[in-house]
Parts: sequence; structure tokens; C-alpha cells
Amino acid sequence: MGAARDLGLGVGRLAPGLNNAITDVPGVLVGHKTIVADGLATGVTAVLPHGGDLFRSKVRAAVEVINGFGKSAGLMQLAELGTIETPILLTNTFSVAPCVEALIRRAIAANPQIGRETGTVNPVVCECNDGGINDIQAMAVSRQDAEIALDAASAGPVEQGSIGAGAGMTSFGFKAGIGSASRTVKIGSRVFTLGALVLSNFGRAGDLILPDGRRADPKGLKSPESGSIIVILGTDIPLDDRQLNRVARRGGAGIARLGSFWGHGSGDIAIAFTTADPLPHVQSSPFNSIERLDDRYIDLVFEAAVEATAEAVLNALCAAKSTVGRNGRRFPALGDWLGERG
Repeated sequence: MGAARDLGLGVGRLAPGLNNAITDVPGVLVGHKTIVADGLATGVTAVLPHGGDLFRSKVRAAVEVINGFGKSAGLMQLAELGTIETPILLTNTFSVAPCVEALIRRAIAANPQIGRETGTVNPVVCECNDGGINDIQAMAVSRQDAEIALDAASAGPVEQGSIGAGAGMTSFGFKAGIGSASRTVKIGSRVFTLGALVLSNFGRAGDLILPDGRRADPKGLKSPESGSIIVILGTDIPLDDRQLNRVARRGGAGIARLGSFWGHGSGDIAIAFTTADPLPHVQSSPFNSIERLDDRYIDLVFEAAVEATAEAVLNALCAAKSTVGRNGRRFPALGDWLGERG
């Protein structure tokens, strides 16, 4: 189970999956590469919707730009075509380019026809600014670091907190980073899983509202709401891209539940994908049949998305350790704050 749930801060009524992580969705893999050195605290986190060739077997997906103060790559085509054809990489704001290159080169290595006999590839990379802790001008993340994160991707428990892309991230005045959670839902006679993974770097100090109603305020830390969060929602529920867009939108409700109002300078992005009915790059027929959920049952999916998103953020906060930033500012751990209050 996630750290937040261990501290009595589970969110909502739905049951989590085995590991309370996005990897509870069958086939989904997560990997990290962390870079910590003098003045550096950054990295890359990779989310793979499945372990096969995503260019040849694309997953249906959608994106919701909750507040668009961000520098991500690949979101325009994702929104237009409703598919993902590479792993999703998360990193810091100035490291989008090497991550894009890593995804393109990996896709070409597996499919030499890309850009020649067939179309180009759409790499998906999202970012948050870790400059409060990390020396972002050092541009420390390389293409090789992105490849290490991709190669490290695995099923099972997800490392959380100050790991991978989350090494230098903060939320609500506390140290944060990578968090994940999941929910199981029964629809008809079938049981499905929806999982969330967040890169949590948002929220004004003093605004965090815990599930038990307490407001967690790290005294002496005041700042505007100018951070960012990337929410990745994965599921095995059969949904079309219109439905996935509606699910992604509920990621915003999950972060609002914790006290965020999506400030002017915040880059808040949610991506949702389903592993059901992957789409081949080359169709065998002019027409394709897919299974999709009847909208009468989608409220349960919305609820799972909200709960998993909110708990993933809390897991990031609870798993992270207290950290001192580049300029000597200390970002306390939420776990320590909770311990001080019994």
C-alpha cells in the first residue's frame, strides 16, 4: 500500500489494487532514472502503457490541459488523433528535448521505416520545473538517462517520492515528487483497474487539505500558486478517446480536492489511456470495431480517477524526505509534519 494510506490518509471509498499503483493495470510498466549530485536533484520517469512496440500497437488516449503553463511535447497530436504511440516520459522543464530524442531513436530502432516508408512518430514528454531544488540551467538530463529510465521500467510496486523526475519537485510547501495509486471497480460481471501516476510540483504552501479535514501548513513557507502537476491515468476499462478525455478531466477534480485552484503560473496536464483494444499502426480493414463502456456506468470510472489522483499526490508527499533547496530553503516532509502532530 502507499505511504499515505499507511498514515490513515486514504482517499475515498473504492478499494486500491494490489500495489496501490498504476502498475496494477495489467501490462503497465514504470521506470526511473534519478540524478542527485552537487546542486542537482532531477531525473526521468517512464510510463509504458504496455511492454510491446507502442508504435505498432497504439493505445487509445486523451489529454486534458487543466492549466496550460507548460512546455510538454506530443500533446497536440495526442489530442487530435486520440492515441499514444511511445512511452510517456516525465522530466524537468529544460530536459524535454533529450527525452524526445530518446523516444524517437528508440522507435526508429524498432521500426526503421519511420519517417521513410511510413509516418513519423509522436513522442510524448511532460515536464515540471524543479528549479527550486535542482540547478535546472545545468541541463543535467541526457538522452542516455531517458533510455535508462525506459530500460528500468517494470511491473509491481512503484518507487515514489524523491525518485526519477520527482527528485527536485515540491508541493504545498512540502517535498513531493512521484506518486501513484490505483482503484479497482466492478462493472457488470467484470473487475477493472484504474491507476494514477503523478509528477507532483504544485500547490501554494498552507493550502493542502488532508482527507481528514486538517490543513497542512509548513509555517514560514509562503509562495504563489505557480507550480505544476502531470497526471497520468491508465486503465484496462474499454473507453473511447471521448470518454478518456472526460476521465482525464477528473484528474483536475482530484488535485482540487487537495486544495489547489490551478493558479496562473501552474502547468496542470492530465493524460488518460486505456490498454483495452490497442490499435495497429497498419489496419487490416477500412473499418474497426472496438468495445466501449456504456456511458451509464462511467460515473464509477470518474470516481476512481478522482480518488486515485488525490491519493497519488498524497503518496508523493508522504514518501518524500525533507530536502534543502539550491538557495538554502528547506522543504519539510509531510510525514514529519504529521508525526509532530501525533
